[in-house]
Amino acid sequence: MKPDQFQQELVKRGLLLEDKQLAQFERYFEVLVDWNERMNLTAITDKEEVYLKHFFDSVSAAFHFNFQDVHTIVDIGAGAGFPSLPLKICFPHLDVTIVDSLNKRITFLHALAEELDLAGVSFYHDRAETFGKKKEHRESYDVAMARAVARLPVLSELCLPLVKKNGTFIAMKGAGAKDELDEARKAFRVLGGELAEANEFQLPKEQSERSIITVKKVQPTPKKYPRKPGTPNKQPIV
Repeated sequence: MKPDQFQQELVKRGLLLEDKQLAQFERYFEVLVDWNERMNLTAITDKEEVYLKHFFDSVSAAFHFNFQDVHTIVDIGAGAGFPSLPLKICFPHLDVTIVDSLNKRITFLHALAEELDLAGVSFYHDRAETFGKKKEHRESYDVAMARAVARLPVLSELCLPLVKKNGTFIAMKGAGAKDELDEARKAFRVLGGELAEANEFQLPKEQSERSIITVKKVQPTPKKYPRKPGTPNKQPIV
């Protein structure tokens, strides 16, 4: 997907970007490729693939959820900033918090935010299980989201404790999301969530499968969750 095709596909879906925003995506690509030579941020470095599989894929969450109506987002395990920083470029009003367990990625994200002149972004070097226990962050975000970090029952335990009541947990998934959804129903219920929507679509051009799963936070998460680091992965709520 070339940059002009990226722009056209967004316009088709009602997302009109200004020149400044398009320039930010271009600079994002340049900084990502430059830093990737020194540290392993992504296996995808071809420009057209970055625009399709990182930028467009990240922004696709906005085709199924109205980000104009929310203010605070926490992104768990964002790696090189996906999906929250492409969404931040498209929706500058968003206040974005990224949590990642690798400090080198946090260093990259700080440098990237400065290069892109992004305000209203915060980066934390932490495990999601630990972060979700902190009073200043627990149940304080409009949206918690993650893209391809872990299976859905595990992801629910990492994300739902951070979502305020009536807020939303968004999981961005590839093929096989239906199976994960069946596995995760108990986790949603235990953690105070309720499935709102599961939308399937295909990425343009390569036609690979994607799913956007939205879960409404209807009850507070019990204090015992998230459990200590590593436990959600070893003993998921199923």
